[in-house]
Order: sequence, then C-alpha cells, then structure tokens
Amino acid sequence: MGGGHGNSKDFGAAAYWDARYSSSSHSTGGKDGGGFFDWYQSYQALRPLLRDCVPTSSRVLMLGCGNSLLSEDMVKDGYEDILNIDISSVVIEQMSEKHMDIPQLTYMQFDVREMSFFEDGSFDCIIDKGTLDAMMCGDDAPHGASRMLAEVARLIRPGGIYMLITYGAPKERVTLLNQVGCHWKVELYIMRACLVVLHALDHASSLNNGILVLFLPLTIGLSSIEYWWHMQQHAD
Repeated sequence: MGGGHGNSKDFGAAAYWDARYSSSSHSTGGKDGGGFFDWYQSYQALRPLLRDCVPTSSRVLMLGCGNSLLSEDMVKDGYEDILNIDISSVVIEQMSEKHMDIPQLTYMQFDVREMSFFEDGSFDCIIDKGTLDAMMCGDDAPHGASRMLAEVARLIRPGGIYMLITYGAPKERVTLLNQVGCHWKVELYIMRACLVVLHALDHASSLNNGILVLFLPLTIGLSSIEYWWHMQQHAD
C-alpha cells in the first residue's frame, strides 16, 4: 500500500480486488445473494440526502460499486438509470449475474482513473462511497486519486452532482479536491454524526453542483488513510 504504512496490498490494483471478491467470504453467491457489503453507510442512511438532491430520473454513475447493494436499493426506491463500474472484473461478473433481470442497473469494468470511454458531461450524478479512500491507499496515491477526481469533474454534466462519502478529514479531502484544478465552492453542513459539504464546480458560465459527504474517522489518533487501512484488516 502507498503511504508507507507497511502494507503490501495495493488497494488501487485490480489484482487485489479480484482476489478479494473471488474468496468465498466476499462472493455474492450469484443470484441467491450472500456476501454483500456496504462500505460506510447503507441506502437508508443516505436516502434523505439522495432523494433531496438527486432526482430519480437522473443518470447515475456508481464509482467502485463493489458488491454493495446501494444501487439495487436505489432502483427499488424509484431510480431509473444507474451505471455501476469497478476495477474488478470478478465483482462485475458477479453483480451482473445477480441483477441481470433489473434493466435499470448496468455493470461495466473500468478503472476510475481512466474513463475516456464516456463523453464529457455524461452523468447527472456520480456517487463515490469509499472509492476515493481506496485510491488514497493505492501505490500511486495521491496521483491516482487526483486522476480519478479529474475524470469525475469531466463527466458531471452542468448542474450535476458528485456525492463523495469518505472517512477522510475535511481538510485533507477539500485540499485534494482543490488540487484537481477546479473551482470548488464549499458550504458546510452538519448531518447527524457526519459533516456534509456542498460543492459547486464552476466551468466558465456553467455551474456544476456537487455534494461531498465527509464521515470523520472514528478511531482517534489515526489519519484517514491509516483508518481506511485499519478497516481493511478487519474486513479481510
């Protein structure tokens, strides 16, 4: 892992995630389910914010979907078009099989650092639940994370929303967002035990509205990167 924490795993590499999702403890078990995992928050916890800010007719991109049930739960609640991408071909195959009868859900293998397949402004909403944190633990951090955020900024349509759910400290994440070269306007809100930051991304005369949800680390004394790595050890 990058960052000098003594871990050999590269959380930004397909090989790590393929091996993880191939293991019996993380397999979805096909259409019968089992082994699903939602990082950080479930849909019910995020629902008030999503329903308030993201219309159900939005074209949504789910970054680093993994075997989360967030997209499925969103469709059950009326969302109509969600494209799920992940660097792991293993989990994409698993989730494609599970949701083959749900036309509102599409699964494709992609590296979030390189999404040139999609045209600029392709999505109304981009949701990132822990993927930026994983990129910050990759061997190419923070460069890989910056590449991902640059792609996010490119893919959001004018007036669109980027929803980032992270254990990163606000100062760390806002600094990273500003390094992408975008003009972020930051507004801070309190939502239960977490911080909610609203961003506006200004592209010339057009305005992109973004939502950044920051969940503070629960383990005192650890940086956000160390905390995410700590979670991985208990999840493996």
